[in-house]
Amino acid sequence: MIETERLVLRKFTLDDLPTLIEQRLDEEVARYLGGLELQTPEFIEKRLRAYIATYDEHGFGSCAMIWKETGENIGWSGLQPLEDSGEIEVGYGLVKKFWGRGIGFECAKAWLRFGFESVGLDRIVAVAVKGNAGSIRIMEKCGMTFDGEEVHYGLPVVHYSVRREDFENRSDAH
Repeated sequence: MIETERLVLRKFTLDDLPTLIEQRLDEEVARYLGGLELQTPEFIEKRLRAYIATYDEHGFGSCAMIWKETGENIGWSGLQPLEDSGEIEVGYGLVKKFWGRGIGFECAKAWLRFGFESVGLDRIVAVAVKGNAGSIRIMEKCGMTFDGEEVHYGLPVVHYSVRREDFENRSDAH
């Protein structure tokens, strides 16, 4: 579990499935996740089980994002393997009513710090659907640099990365 000023990031359980389905089936959220046609309850359950398995195997994974003020589950975030690339990615998703509050940056920065300081990673990547300006802004604000365009999760994405030394040398990393 990781805590930030406003968030608790905790391991998912299968009890989180109904909430995760509701969050990922929001049309505006789903457009950055491959669209509603991909976000079926069966697909979301498979993703949740993968998140839990990744956490059990590596000691990190995508986690439930809890708003401290109310205890509400407002999204997901974490570190996870980027498909079969051998890279570890930071990812995040929020329910729409929490967009634009700096929460994506807050959780991404916390996961980067955790990945570099606690896990000992040398490099962390992030991907976003090309039109996801908010996510791209977060990656850049975290000190990540654009590596190019790729295809991941069956979608054309932009690929960003940051090395441990570059993250640690930022004055706002801690």
